[in-house]
Amino acid sequence: MSQVSFLLVDDLEENLISLEALLRREGLNLLKARSGDQALELLLEHDVALALIDVQMPGLNGFELAELMRGNERTRRVPIIFVTAGNTADSRWRFQGYEAGAVDFIQKPIEPDVLRSKAEVFFELYQQRQQIAAQRDELQLQAEALKEADRRKNEFLATLAHELRNPLAPLRNGLDILKRNPNGENAGEIRNMMDRQLVHLVRLIDDLLDVSRVSQGKIELRKSPVRIDEIVNSATEASRPLIDGAGHALTIDMPVEAQWVDGDQVRLSQALSNLLNNAAKYTPPGGQIALTARAMGDQVVIRVTDNGVGIPENMQAKVFQLFTQIDDHLQRSQGGLGIGLALVRQLVEMHGGSVEAFSAGPGTGSRFTISLPQVPASELPETTEQLSTGLPSFRPLKVLVVDDNPIIADTLGMMLEDIGHQFEAVHDGREALDAARHYHPDVILLDIGLPGMNGYEVCRAFRSEAEFLTTPIIAQTGWGQDRDKELATEAGFNFHLTKPVPLEQLQKVFSTLSN
Repeated sequence: MSQVSFLLVDDLEENLISLEALLRREGLNLLKARSGDQALELLLEHDVALALIDVQMPGLNGFELAELMRGNERTRRVPIIFVTAGNTADSRWRFQGYEAGAVDFIQKPIEPDVLRSKAEVFFELYQQRQQIAAQRDELQLQAEALKEADRRKNEFLATLAHELRNPLAPLRNGLDILKRNPNGENAGEIRNMMDRQLVHLVRLIDDLLDVSRVSQGKIELRKSPVRIDEIVNSATEASRPLIDGAGHALTIDMPVEAQWVDGDQVRLSQALSNLLNNAAKYTPPGGQIALTARAMGDQVVIRVTDNGVGIPENMQAKVFQLFTQIDDHLQRSQGGLGIGLALVRQLVEMHGGSVEAFSAGPGTGSRFTISLPQVPASELPETTEQLSTGLPSFRPLKVLVVDDNPIIADTLGMMLEDIGHQFEAVHDGREALDAARHYHPDVILLDIGLPGMNGYEVCRAFRSEAEFLTTPIIAQTGWGQDRDKELATEAGFNFHLTKPVPLEQLQKVFSTLSN
């Protein structure tokens, strides 16, 4: 706790010395002023718990000084005790003092015990106010932390629903197609697609559960000496489909001599794979990803570098926090739950290592560095029933499907074709307008979470053109909360469908459009 300050004001030096001698104690800072003007200067510089002011002073007298103090917001609440040799029995004189702001009077010559007892009250009151202020500040910080945690929780839950619906949508679509025609020409392709989406869904859930287990200390590492190249091979094998799917070039630079760490190969591979997945997701198609490993002193240092979107400087210390997302969710076409990097940090620190992120800024790429304690060579040991449902046919409609996820767009198109409609798919909001002008669709199925120009903006752009002023526009999106539906209506959407969209629901909506 900081020191308590008293202000002593008297034009006579000997009186100030006397007051100082009587009040001196541990934790008390005594400020002395020989005039009202000097006292005002000290009051502007210090937070004062009590002012002991002589009444009879040349220039500003005590009453005038008190009135000035009451007129200033900073000093108006400072308690004032007048120290005077005047006639304190005169009621008019005392009234003038109280009106000026006095809380008490002390008669000269001063009785030491009376002065100390009165001073002690204000000393303790000020300390109590400091404690209350500190508690208030602490409660405010806690309230802000709770508010931030609640905001991040709500954002995470919305993002979780969105990210789980992305793989669920093509799974739902594929199942609906296979129910109608289990032995169709594209049945094998659909099953392979569903298998890939199921693997992605399982990975999301596994990461979420792993974060919870690590946070609760429920993950036990199965440590043994393991070679870094084995960790790298396992991690790149797991991430290769995502890297290749985006057309990235991955280069790996490993030392000729084997490097060893004492760790759980599965968990370390998982951590490194998460960094590779992160690089693949946040690097534009056809990007460059590099993985290097080097021995540096008693550490093995693994770096994953990309030429992707980069990280803003103010976010580089936060990217490893749970549920942290850098971009607005409408612009995050690759998305994520904000748990991958948090899990990386937790797993690496469980191995006694560290992980750091660096970026020169947006658009400059990123570099993630894992450092792990190296094990010297001397310490290594020696040696379903399928159903076919009949659905009524519809009047054929031309449908423009706009979704940045090609799998979702294609499976939606397959569903539309299966119920007798035609479709054309577009994967970018900016291209949707030009495609619609050439295709002249009867209906537009429009995703909201598009990169660059989001679905709300695309819908407004359609509504601004006479040709599409009355064209039915259907939102099909992973964002399904009430506020999302309100925003869709405000933007000009006619319907709001939440992914995954069941075939029956899609058919019901289209039945209202084809009459």
